[in-house]
Amino acid sequence: MLDQNETPLATAAEAFLRDDITPFSTPGHKRAAHLADELLRLDLPLATGADDLHMRSGVLARAEALAAELWTADLCRFCVNGSTQGNQAMTLALGRPGESVVASRNLHKSLFAGLVFAGLAAAWVRPELDPATGLPLRIPAERVERALAETPSAKGVILVEPSYVGATSDVGTIADAAHARGVPLVVDQAWGAHLGFHPQLPAHAIACGADAMVVSAHKTLTGFTQSALLFGRLGALDLARLDEAFELLHTTSPSAAMLASLDRARWLMATRGRELLDGAVRLAGIFREALEDVEGLVVFSSDDPTKLVVALAGTGADGLEVEADLFADGIRLELANRDTLVPLLSIGDTDETVEKLLATLTQAVERHRGEPRAPGGASAVWSVEPEVAMTLRDAFFAQRESVAAERSIGRIAAETVAPYPPGIPAIAPGEVITAPLLEALREAAAGGTRMAYCSDPSLERLFVVVA
Repeated sequence: MLDQNETPLATAAEAFLRDDITPFSTPGHKRAAHLADELLRLDLPLATGADDLHMRSGVLARAEALAAELWTADLCRFCVNGSTQGNQAMTLALGRPGESVVASRNLHKSLFAGLVFAGLAAAWVRPELDPATGLPLRIPAERVERALAETPSAKGVILVEPSYVGATSDVGTIADAAHARGVPLVVDQAWGAHLGFHPQLPAHAIACGADAMVVSAHKTLTGFTQSALLFGRLGALDLARLDEAFELLHTTSPSAAMLASLDRARWLMATRGRELLDGAVRLAGIFREALEDVEGLVVFSSDDPTKLVVALAGTGADGLEVEADLFADGIRLELANRDTLVPLLSIGDTDETVEKLLATLTQAVERHRGEPRAPGGASAVWSVEPEVAMTLRDAFFAQRESVAAERSIGRIAAETVAPYPPGIPAIAPGEVITAPLLEALREAAAGGTRMAYCSDPSLERLFVVVA
């Protein structure tokens, strides 16, 4: 019998930290008084720490079973390499090298890497775009259905739900379309760990019919940074294969502190989730209402009411300059580029934190106000319509050369270029580099947006496949 009030793994970790243990095992610092500071004293392993060397206590398995029950799944695994680990396990479980999947083009770079690992080719579908802000809306179900019809050999569908800006597609209809063709739907729900725990929030992907999903407990819940949860449901996906793929990617030395934080995060949502999310929804409403009369500023209308995305192009203010003012006042944002700010609001916020954000933000926007403009280069990632010339895997392993940016146009990319955040590749290996996209990305880089995962963040040079 399972009891959502218990925390088997977290309780075991606390017992280890309290007990007079004499470790002749890792970690090497052994929490020794002459070495350990307050940080190291919280470091403990799973085997020989929260559990014994032979894992006889089964505290991890019980904690994972409790999470599976809460999220109505048949399998749960605790990830210590973030949603990246779960995303890549799902990809490896879908198919074999040379096979295909249907996938939304707004995938996080971890799923692009998963496609490289698995050797899968992607038939891309794109979200609709909001013309006013350049931000992505939902993936229309009919686009997925069309892609499945045009790729009859596809072994599954991969979505990101919700998107980075909180848009949620009709996951149930898309799941039905996938299942009608006998293939699974897997979902990167990294930004939706809190979904399904409040009536004003969308249901989570498993509840909508997805066969697997990953949630980042550290993004909107209380898990330690780098912690996530992988869930699977019996049906179209081989859960034994998913578990095998997870173990293939899993460290043999997981941090019991990180795992225990996942156990605590699950317990908190089981016992206080509705109450805590009541607060987050209320605070998000205060934020939105306070900015309604700021001329030119748009707070993106998200399917997740707690997701705050501020579009600045209509104010003429430069988002990076606004961010600098916020930074100087001790406020850190999840995303900032010239046109968009994303202040992450969660169950950890209070009236005081939101009041501080509003005061500094409104002052900064007025201080930097200018002529209204159209969304710029940093929005280019959302509108990519890739011309795929090679699979990701073939391009990743192909012979490559570094060329001047101007000479890369029309060539096949051999590296990834992703404005970060959100880490969605605008250029991916195997895709033909186009002049408009490259120009937009270079404009964004020149304006201060970080270009990640590429050899030259200034985009003066790029790696391309040797012709």
